[in-house]
Amino acid sequence: MMIAIASFILLFLLLLQTVNTTNFTIKEATIDDIQSAFHQNKLTSKHLVQFYISEIHKLNPIYKAVIEVNPDALLQAQKADQERKDNAPKSRFRLHGIPVLVKDNIATKDKLNTTAGSYALLKSMVPRDAGVVKKLREQGAIILGKASLSEWAHFRSFNAPSGWNARAKQAVNPYGASLDPCGSSTGSAISVATNMVTVSLGTETDGSILCPSSANSIVGIKPTLGLTSRAGVVPISPRQDTVGPMCRTVRDAVYVLDAIVGFDKNDAVATRRASKYIPKGGYLKHLKSGGLKGKRLGLMRAYPSFGFANDTKTLNKFEKHFDILRRNGAILIENLEITNFKSIISMFNGETLALEAEFKLALNAYLKQLVASPVRSLADVIAFNKKHAGLEMIKEYSQDLFLEAEKTNGIGKLENEAILNLAKASKYGFEKLMMDNKLDALVTPYSDGSTPLAIGGYPGISVPAGYDENEGPYGICFGGLKGSEPTLIEIAYGFEQATKFRKPPPIKNQL
Repeated sequence: MMIAIASFILLFLLLLQTVNTTNFTIKEATIDDIQSAFHQNKLTSKHLVQFYISEIHKLNPIYKAVIEVNPDALLQAQKADQERKDNAPKSRFRLHGIPVLVKDNIATKDKLNTTAGSYALLKSMVPRDAGVVKKLREQGAIILGKASLSEWAHFRSFNAPSGWNARAKQAVNPYGASLDPCGSSTGSAISVATNMVTVSLGTETDGSILCPSSANSIVGIKPTLGLTSRAGVVPISPRQDTVGPMCRTVRDAVYVLDAIVGFDKNDAVATRRASKYIPKGGYLKHLKSGGLKGKRLGLMRAYPSFGFANDTKTLNKFEKHFDILRRNGAILIENLEITNFKSIISMFNGETLALEAEFKLALNAYLKQLVASPVRSLADVIAFNKKHAGLEMIKEYSQDLFLEAEKTNGIGKLENEAILNLAKASKYGFEKLMMDNKLDALVTPYSDGSTPLAIGGYPGISVPAGYDENEGPYGICFGGLKGSEPTLIEIAYGFEQATKFRKPPPIKNQL
C-alpha cells in the first residue's frame, strides 16, 4: 500500500513537472509566443479564443472595451487548429489562428453588427467585409469581435467624452478610471492593454490611433493615407481616414500592418497610389537592432499650437527620452523653426469645416450601399437620435457636429478653400520642415503631432514612453513623410527595445 502511494506521489510529481515545463502564459503573450506555443502543442487557437472570451466576460463590464463577441469565433479557431494539424499553406502565416478585435466602424460580413457604436446602425447589413478584414481572413486571423469606440468615431459631437457610445456606454482607461482613454479607437486600445485580445485594428481621422495608444500604453501605427484600405469603414473623410494596428509591441504591430496593406479595388485610387510605398518583402525586415543609429530626429519646442507641447513640465518629462535616443545613435535636431508659422497655422482652422462637408457626402454614400439599414442618410441618423433620445446617456443637443455637417451642401467654395489651405499647410509646413532639415522623423510628446500628420496623410507610430506620478501612461510619437513607415518602424523598434517601458495595467486593483 505504501509503495502504491509512493508510486502515485512520484507519478504526480513527474506530471506536475511536465505541466510546469510546458506551461504557457497567454497574458502579455506576443504573436511569436503564441505561434511558438501552437507549434509546440502547448496551445490551440480554440483554447486561446476561450481564454479571451473568458477575460472579456470578466473585464469588459468594467472597461467597456468590447461591443460584441463573434459567435463564430470558436468555429474559426477550430478551423485554424485543423489547418495547422493538416499543415495547410495558410497555417504558415504569422496571423494564422490569432484573434483580432476590429473597431466597430469596420465592416464584417458575418453575425457581428457594424454600428460605429450607434443604435441607428444596429441590424444593418453590410455588403461585404471591409478590405482590411478580408485581408485578415486571408491570413487566417480569427475575428474575435468588435471593439468599442467613441460613437461615430468621435464625430457626432465635441461635447461627448472620449470612449463613449450609446451601445457600450463609457469606456474606462485601465490605468485609472479618472484618466482619459483618448481618441475614438478607445476599445481597440483598452482591449489590447488589458489582454482581452492579442491585437486589434483602429481607425484614425485625426489622433484616434495615436492618442488612445499613448493613453493606454500600447503601440499604434497610423499608416500613410491609402496604405490600408478604407473600403467598408464607416467614414468621416476619405482625405484623412486610415486604418492601422494597435498592439502591445512594435513587432506585433508590424505583423498586422504587413497583413492589411495593399491594393483594394473597392478603395482603388488611394490604395493604388500608396502601394508604391510598400517595401519589397514587407516591413518585418525593418525590425532590426540599432534602428536608431544615424537617424535624424527633429524636435520642436516652441510651437504648441502646431500640435507640440512646449510647457516646462512636458519638456522636463521627455528630456530623458531624448537622451535615450541620443545614446542609441540618433542625431537630434533641436529648436526647429517653421517659416511663416502664423500663416501656416491659420490654415489649420479649416479642418473641421472641410471634415463636416466630407463627412456628410461620405456617410450618405456608405449608408446607401448597405444591403439593409434603419437609416440611409445623415438626416436619418439625426432624426433617429432625436426619436430615440431615451437610449442615450448624453443630451439630444450633443449631436452638434451632425447638425453642422447636415447644413453643408457638398464641397463648395469655402470647403475647397479650406482643403487647399490644408494642403498648403502640409506642403509648406510639415514637408518643408522635414526636407529642409533632412529629417527621418519628427518626435513629439504624447500624440501632440497628430493634426499635422492627419491633414497631410502622413504616417506616425506611438510607442509607450512611461508613466506619470499618478501612474497614467504616456507615449512618444515618431512621424514622417508619406511612405516612411520602414524608417519609422526602425526608429520605433529601436526606442522600444532600448526602453521597454510598457507594463500591463494594475487590473487586480480595480476588480
